Amino acid sequence: MKIAITGKGGVGKSTISALAARALRDADHKVLVIDADPDMNSATIMGVPSEKSVTPIVELKELIAERTGTEVGKPSPLFKMNPRVDDIPEKYCVEHHGVKLLVMGTILKGGGGCACPENAFLKTLISHMVINRKEWVILDMEAGIEHLGRGTALGVDSMIVVTEPSRTSVETAVRIKKLAGDIGIKKLFVVGNKIQAEDERDFLARELSRFEILGFLPYSDQIRRINRGEINAFTIGDESLRPVREMLSKLDPDFA
Repeated sequence: MKIAITGKGGVGKSTISALAARALRDADHKVLVIDADPDMNSATIMGVPSEKSVTPIVELKELIAERTGTEVGKPSPLFKMNPRVDDIPEKYCVEHHGVKLLVMGTILKGGGGCACPENAFLKTLISHMVINRKEWVILDMEAGIEHLGRGTALGVDSMIVVTEPSRTSVETAVRIKKLAGDIGIKKLFVVGNKIQAEDERDFLARELSRFEILGFLPYSDQIRRINRGEINAFTIGDESLRPVREMLSKLDPDFA
């Protein structure tokens, strides 16, 4: 399956992406995590050591220029919209504990959200991996809803909106649902994260009653330790993975 994980900033998208990758690996599935969030936290949460060089794809300036028919550092009013990308995953994926990770990176210059060679390259690469890879692909999306306007998540089997028990997080989930429908994503789910009390669970269940809720994740001591960098998704205790496994089983009965 190909899953896009999205939501408001700070709700725990990268943590859930990494925990899902760990649970899938434990079940002997092949997994590729695509870090498409400008904050690029997946490597840290997965515990990828610093000696393993994680190269954000957007930093491959000369390669992107070659594939898009442009020149580095020069204005590019014309460029290839569908450059060759099929060799990129195997060359630039980092493998850690049996899970592959590919980091997209951030376009730093002004107007980075518009049409430009870098965005064309990244969008084509993401589409290639979502459509053509014969493995589980987990797409850790950037925060908010702008990426849906660019159609970055086209082709995924399911979209998971991570929410926390707050009004603003619920509002973002509602906007994401509308835009996801506009671009043809038919299977959309929500996950309630950072649950510390029963009333927070009740709040999300009530406010998100029109969504299909995959489950709720407690804000446990182990999750807090991941957030502090003391442990990672591959050293966390098995009990903390149980809710994630249950969610994956709802997505795909053949998960286990």
